[in-house]
Amino acid sequence: MALFKSRKYNWGYIFGVSLVSAMGGLLFGYDWVVIGGAKPFYEPFFGITGNPSLQGWAMSCALAGCITGSVLAGWLSDRYGRKKLLILSALIFIIASIGTGSAGTIQEFIIFRICGGIGIGLASNLSPVYIAEITPGRYRGAFVSINQLTIVIGILVAQIINWRIAEPVPSDADIQYIMNSWNGQTGWRWMFYACAVPAALFFLLMWMVPESPRWLAKRPEKREKVHNIFAKIGGKEYADSELNAVVETLNSDSSKINLRELFKPGIRKILVLGIVLAIFQQWCGINVIFNYAQEIFANAGYSVSDILFNIVITGSVNLVFTFVGMSTVDRLGRKALMLLGSGGLAVIFAVTGTMYFTRLHGIPLLIMVVTAIAFYAMTLAPVTWVVLSEIFPNRIRGAAMAIATFSLWSACFVLTYTFPLLNSLLNVSGTFWLYGTICILGFIFILRKLPETKGKSLEQIENELSSK
Repeated sequence: MALFKSRKYNWGYIFGVSLVSAMGGLLFGYDWVVIGGAKPFYEPFFGITGNPSLQGWAMSCALAGCITGSVLAGWLSDRYGRKKLLILSALIFIIASIGTGSAGTIQEFIIFRICGGIGIGLASNLSPVYIAEITPGRYRGAFVSINQLTIVIGILVAQIINWRIAEPVPSDADIQYIMNSWNGQTGWRWMFYACAVPAALFFLLMWMVPESPRWLAKRPEKREKVHNIFAKIGGKEYADSELNAVVETLNSDSSKINLRELFKPGIRKILVLGIVLAIFQQWCGINVIFNYAQEIFANAGYSVSDILFNIVITGSVNLVFTFVGMSTVDRLGRKALMLLGSGGLAVIFAVTGTMYFTRLHGIPLLIMVVTAIAFYAMTLAPVTWVVLSEIFPNRIRGAAMAIATFSLWSACFVLTYTFPLLNSLLNVSGTFWLYGTICILGFIFILRKLPETKGKSLEQIENELSSK
């Protein structure tokens, strides 16, 4: 990457610290998607096939944990720091993966899925914030996008592991066959167990990285340590400049955070912007392809084994185009990419809905699904997290990010829970047309309300947004 040509910064240190923090994203991606591949097998095991309410709850219950984790993350991280909460999230992932794989009843399964969701809520909130607070402003977009890259890698790893663990399923296999097969008794358990390995590695490595310097700067007695961290990143001159800018923004505010501050006119406008962008990232509809791939591809005429392979294809495309997003976010800017994503998805979903309506299935439909994932992976998926990590004022960033992430996971819960209902009410075609309409509304909002933040320090962004 061209940014590494500069000798001003300690790129190895910045990249290493960012990569360790972004392992929270990898676990987020794995834990979030692994259930999609296990779904055809744990449902017969627990006897919930044909029970839409339990099927929907088993699939979406982790999102209840995400909401809880995102709420806890903001206020706890502002009090105890980003690092400690990321270590806690790693421990939760270990417990959840082992517990879910060992579950003997649907109730135990749901409890540990909610536990894993709490880990997702913590990691999804704190990993991008930590990276944003430790990287130079000019290159922040690319580094925060590392978190999205690891999310995508986690998704792809889960999809590959699901595909490789599952034994081939005959096209005429019924529920009884699946329930009594190795897949139905044991295979799905190993899909969840596998997450414990990267979770343990994340737990160990997080002890070796520093605390966020911008969080430490809130404590005057820690400012020498803050200077040392900044100096390790970019040298003494950089450390002097960054520390002075951080202290100046902290001194311009009162010393204590309270909820009412979040709703002051200047802050409220920024908060609403973050909430809407977070909700839109989910309600654009792309995530139903990951969570309900079985239904989407089954409606297109694919068998269970074919579906698992198709899911790997979508994950591979997701990874490739995440690199495209990472390489363009600091060149083209946040706003341009989000407009491209929302506009592109609106068109793709219109075509996809028409294909389902006219029963044009097979390869053409797979191509449209893959194209939608490509657009999302290089635009809305990484850029939303970049923008959310940038726009909130330094002193209240944890609390404001918690509200935005709470909104995101609440929207994801609604999306996940309502897809089967919408599918029943509107059919798959109407559901995709609805998502396309939401993408048009998102395009209009982004065009009118989102400022460009590329290349600016967090303190510059705070001053500009707060003064408008």
